[in-house]
Amino acid sequence: MTLRYIAPLVVGLVVLTCKTWAAVDVSMEDRVEVYLKNQAEIPCIYTLQEPALMVVWFTKLPGKDQSRMRIYYYDNLTEIIEEGSEYTGRITVSHSYDPKDVRGTAILTIDKVELSDQREFICMVHNVLKESGEGHTRLQVFKSPSMPVIDGTYTGISVNEEGPSKVANCKVDDGYPRPNITWYKNSFPLQSSDGEIKILESVTNKPNGLLALESQLFITVKREDEDAVFYCEVQYFVPGASKMVESKLINITVHYPTTKLTLSINSPERLIKEGDTVEIHCEGNGKPQPIFTFIHKGEYLSAENEILTLQNVNRLNSGTYECQSLDSISYTEAEGSINITVHYLDDIVVTPEETVLDQGKDLTLTCNALSSSPTNTTWYKDNVTLVEGHVLELHNASYNTSGMYRCEVMVRYLTELRKQKFVQINVQGKPEITKGIEVGLMNKADRSVMLTCSAQGYPLPNISWSLFDQRTSIPVPVAKVENQNTDTGVVSIISVKATSELKANCRAYNEFGEVDASHIIKAFARVTTTTQATSTQATGFTVTPKLPQKGGSGVAIAVIIICLLLIAILGSVLYFLYKKGKLPCGRSGKQDFTKEKASKDDIVMEMKSGKSEEAVLLQGVNGDKKSPTE
Repeated sequence: MTLRYIAPLVVGLVVLTCKTWAAVDVSMEDRVEVYLKNQAEIPCIYTLQEPALMVVWFTKLPGKDQSRMRIYYYDNLTEIIEEGSEYTGRITVSHSYDPKDVRGTAILTIDKVELSDQREFICMVHNVLKESGEGHTRLQVFKSPSMPVIDGTYTGISVNEEGPSKVANCKVDDGYPRPNITWYKNSFPLQSSDGEIKILESVTNKPNGLLALESQLFITVKREDEDAVFYCEVQYFVPGASKMVESKLINITVHYPTTKLTLSINSPERLIKEGDTVEIHCEGNGKPQPIFTFIHKGEYLSAENEILTLQNVNRLNSGTYECQSLDSISYTEAEGSINITVHYLDDIVVTPEETVLDQGKDLTLTCNALSSSPTNTTWYKDNVTLVEGHVLELHNASYNTSGMYRCEVMVRYLTELRKQKFVQINVQGKPEITKGIEVGLMNKADRSVMLTCSAQGYPLPNISWSLFDQRTSIPVPVAKVENQNTDTGVVSIISVKATSELKANCRAYNEFGEVDASHIIKAFARVTTTTQATSTQATGFTVTPKLPQKGGSGVAIAVIIICLLLIAILGSVLYFLYKKGKLPCGRSGKQDFTKEKASKDDIVMEMKSGKSEEAVLLQGVNGDKKSPTE
C-alpha cells in the first residue's frame, strides 16, 4: 500500500520539476518613473531558445479590487489592443528577439501618462510548449509643484502674547507625489516643540489628482526676532532624484514696549542761530512708537507726534526740551531730554558813530557787538582790510583819512551769523584842490573843450569859475556848470569854446578858507589846401583839433582847382591882347598886377613838392620861370 501511494507522488514530482526547468524566465524593472503627460516605456525581457509564442500585458486596477485587466495580446498571427479600455489608442508594444543571446524583448509604450496610470503592469510570456513566465513593474508618475508662496504676519506680533503666534504661511500647489515643507529661521531649520514652536500642515487633493500642501509656522516671538529672517523650503521628487526650492525671505513686525526715549536735532546740521527753523525728533526704543509730549520750561508744546518744529527761533528758545511717552502695550512711561542753544549776534555799536575831525588830529574808533559765542571783528575802508580787532586808531588825520569806514563782526564758529556797520569820518579844514584845471577832448560839434576842477575839504567846498580874454581883459561868460559831489569833495565841470586866448580860474572855498587854480588856453588857426583845423594850446595840456569832414575837404579842393583854371584862362586872354597891342599898359602894369597878388598875406597856403598846375599857369602868363611862391 505504501508503494501504491509513493509511485504517483514520485511521478508528480518529476512532472513539476520538468515544468520548472521548462518555465519562461521574464525580467522587468521593479519601478519605472515618468513625468506627468510624458511618454512611459516599460520593458519586458525574456530568455527563450526561440521567439515567444505569445505575449500578454495586464494591469491591475487601482483600489481594493486589484484584479487583472488585459490590455494587450500578441502571438505569431494576431496582435490585439483591448478595445474600450482607458489605454485604447495610448499604448503600443514593440517586439524584438536576439538568437545569439536567446533573448527577446517586448516594450510597452504609454503616451500622455496620466496620474491614473500610476499602477502595476504585468508582462506574461508563453513558449511553444505553452509554458509561461511573467514579470511585474510599478509605474510611478511625478509632477513638480509650483514655486512656494510665503505670507508673513505684517500687522505686528507682540512679545507679550501668551503662547506661540502665527508668524507665516507657506503654500505649494499642483505637485505629485506630496512634497515636504521645512521652515527656517536665520538658516536654521525649525521643528515643532512644546511651547515655543508649532507647525501645522494640511494637504488638499484637487479634482485633477494633484496635491496642494500648506504649512503654518507659529512661534513665541521675542524682541530679537525683529531682525530675524524666515523662509520655507520645499522638497519634491522627480524621476530618479529629489529637488529643493526656497521661498523668498521675509521679516516679521515685532511689537515691544518703549523703555527709553532719544531726542535729536535733524536741522540745521550746523550750530543754531536766530531765525533758523529747528526740528527736534523724539524716538522711543519700542515698537510701535508711542504718543509723545514735548515740554519746554514747564510749557507743553504743540508737535506732530514725534517731531517738534520751531520756526524762526530766537535766544529765548534756548534751553532744555523734554519728551515724555506712555506705551500702549505695557502702559509704562518713558522720558528723555535735549539742550539746544540758539546763537545770536546783537547790532553793532561803534564809538564814536560819526565824527568830524580836525586835520592833524588822532582818533580811536571801537566796534563791539554782544554775542552768544566768540566773535572776530574787522575794519575796512573801500573794501580794503585795515585792521583785525575791535579798535581802529587813526593818526595825523588828513583829507585822505576822510571816507566811509565799515566794521564787520562775525561769530567765530558760525560764519553765517555776521553783521556790519558803516561810519563816516570827515576831516574839516581849508579846501585843497586835488586836481588843477584839466582839459578834456574837443567837442566835434562846436569845438568846445571841457574844463574840470576837483577839490576836497569839509564842509564840502563850493567851486566858482571865472574866464577872461587875455588880449582884451574882458570877462567871458561861463557856460553851464556841472558839480558832482564825491566822498571827500566836489568835482566841477564847464564847457569853453576855444576861439580866443583865455584864462580860466577855478576857486574852491568853505568856511575855513579858499584856494585857487588857473589855466591859460591859447587858440590859433591854420589853413591849408588839403585840411583846415583849429587847435588850442595851453601849458600842461593839449586840445585835439576838430577833424575836417570828408565832404567839406573835397569841395575845397574842387573850388581851388576851378579858381586856378579861371586865373589861367584870364592870363591867357590878357597875354593874347598884349601881343596884339590891344592893351595900353606896359610891363610896369604887369608887374603891378603880380605885386597885387603877392600882397595877400592873410592866407597861408601849403604846397606839395614839385610843380603844381597853378605854378605852371602863372609861369606861362608872366613869361618868366619863377617859383610858385613868387
